[in-house]
Amino acid sequence: MDNVTSLQVPLNRVEGDLEVRIEIEDGVVRDAWCAGTMYRGFERIMVGRGALDGLVITPRVCGICTTGHLTAAARALDMVAGVDVPPAATRVRNLALMTEHLQSDVRHYALLFAADFTNPAHAGHPLYEEALARYQPLKGATVAQVLGESARVLEIVAILGGQWPHSSYMVPGGIATIFSQADLLQCSLALRRYRQWYERRVLGCSLERWAEVDSPQALETWLEAEAHRQGDLGFFLRFAGQAGLDRLGSWPGGFLSYGALDLPADSTAAGASDQQKIIAAGFLSPGEKTREFDQARVREEVACSWFRDYAGGRHPFFGETQPYAVGSEGRKYSWAKAPRYDDQPAETGPLAEMLIGGHKLLTGLVAEKGVSVFTRELARLIRPAMLLPVMELWLSEMAEDQLLYRSPGEIGNGEGFGLTHASRGALGHWLRLEDGLIASYQIITPTAWNASPRDDQGRRGPLEQALIGTPAPDQDNLVQVGHVVRSFDPCLVCTVHAWRAGDRASSVHGRVAI
Repeated sequence: MDNVTSLQVPLNRVEGDLEVRIEIEDGVVRDAWCAGTMYRGFERIMVGRGALDGLVITPRVCGICTTGHLTAAARALDMVAGVDVPPAATRVRNLALMTEHLQSDVRHYALLFAADFTNPAHAGHPLYEEALARYQPLKGATVAQVLGESARVLEIVAILGGQWPHSSYMVPGGIATIFSQADLLQCSLALRRYRQWYERRVLGCSLERWAEVDSPQALETWLEAEAHRQGDLGFFLRFAGQAGLDRLGSWPGGFLSYGALDLPADSTAAGASDQQKIIAAGFLSPGEKTREFDQARVREEVACSWFRDYAGGRHPFFGETQPYAVGSEGRKYSWAKAPRYDDQPAETGPLAEMLIGGHKLLTGLVAEKGVSVFTRELARLIRPAMLLPVMELWLSEMAEDQLLYRSPGEIGNGEGFGLTHASRGALGHWLRLEDGLIASYQIITPTAWNASPRDDQGRRGPLEQALIGTPAPDQDNLVQVGHVVRSFDPCLVCTVHAWRAGDRASSVHGRVAI
């Protein structure tokens, strides 16, 4: 193994506070640790506050998935109050959350992930010059378009919810905003513009044509058309194959989906199987059929987390968030807890949603070549194609005089949980109220699942495991490590860098928002 005293490789274009430490042997990653390095304490901030305070505070957990947190907080209070949300309010909640997915998915691909295609390590790739033209930071043609179009589509959230980010218009029983027919028309126009851009720039074809691509073989046929090849999706497929992205970032474990986007009772939209949801719930283990999801099987462990120990895992209703850290002590190395489902680590996100939902193309690709950076990023890039038709339908079903709120009455004592899917995957809020005040509040984010530290049995989380076996031929430029980390779209906002100390290990450092 080469002796290197110190090196740094920028791994910016991520959100939050993460440290990823890797051990490299013979030019290959042999072990990895993901550490959340910032303690934020939102769950402790919530204790003792009024029941509705979470609607204002929790959307500030993240400025990227703010609507996801508001949705989870509102759903938890709906459960405590025992109130049924009117169908029109369900549409508005869903439309806002789906809009957040639309902007996040294309921003992640063009601004965070595909920028690595312009790394000098790929200079020998036959599509390198085209990658520069599309994705060079601040200069690429796709970069400029994504910045503009993703900002414009967020007008839908601002119209329906008053502002973005950090909206607070969802309340127990529905929503607290009103809108006119002109507002709905403006939302429809914004969505239509986004669809036209997405079809033209990203897909290179209509949504209807893309819906016909239902197998790996159909994907190969689709890619033969020049218009399809010139779209950003076509470019990703062409670049990824020659760059070997289908051989990076394997995850041999389970996939988790809480399910999301409930069908309004009066809607003509078709949901996932018989679940009355657009995003199906379930847990999928390798070689098994998808199992029914049960939130009672969720546990969090702290054996390697900087919190006071408790035996085994605890369900969030009984969870504790007692910070405890003294330097670099022992086996504890992260402010993230280790979520587990049925005692197993699990990956969540767009790929998990599509595999559990039975998406034919992704299921076929994973069956042929396994889980990889390629399938993970492809799922995110094509998710808008699944969401846009449903959003158009729900907007067409809206009217300005529909019921948007049912009074929940006084909210006093009780337990509730709000499960949904933020842009990066399964998001859950669990709370307990006593005398109208919050006695306990626990949040499990998608990045907590994906960037989980080891549990009390020493099992790695998905991102840690996916890094094992990653080639690292040039320790001055760990671009393959960056591909794997960014394929999970971890919610990070600070610069990540690589450094080496001693003669056996290299480390990639950064920060992750938990």
